[in-house]
Amino acid sequence: MPNHIQHVVVPGTFDPVTLGHVDVINRARHLFPQVTVAVAESRTKHGTGTAFTLDERVEMLCQALEEQGVSKLGGVRVLPFTGLLVDFCREQGAGGVVKGLRAMTDFEYELQQADLNAHLAPDLESVFVMSNPGYGYVSSSIVRELASLGSDVGLLVPACVASRLREHYATE
Repeated sequence: MPNHIQHVVVPGTFDPVTLGHVDVINRARHLFPQVTVAVAESRTKHGTGTAFTLDERVEMLCQALEEQGVSKLGGVRVLPFTGLLVDFCREQGAGGVVKGLRAMTDFEYELQQADLNAHLAPDLESVFVMSNPGYGYVSSSIVRELASLGSDVGLLVPACVASRLREHYATE
């Protein structure tokens, strides 16, 4: 009898969560009964750290999933994590990792990560979900850059996140 994956982890920094992230999480939930969204601490991401604290990113992600109706599906939870993704997956009892891909450069990076994860945890499957074409150009770094320059990012992020970004960059 084949071993079906019941629980997957969708990891990321989510600094901030975008509509592209929400789309990948929503699609993962339609493919698997249980999805844990793992918000990585990422203290040293790109050498500068994150714009929002880990607690703020978890809170924003929960609000965004509620606002976008993903939480109504059930089977989705959001948790912070530090350390190795494979260890987190083991602790949570997840059988797979779902990653969204926007472009070839995403694929190359994510393939390296998947290969490393396969070495560290051979029983952990990697599942790649192609980005919705409408979100292929959206990234958290682009959103932060636009927001820091005072641009409206309402078409790129959930409304609750756009509001938090306005507050964040108004006080800088």
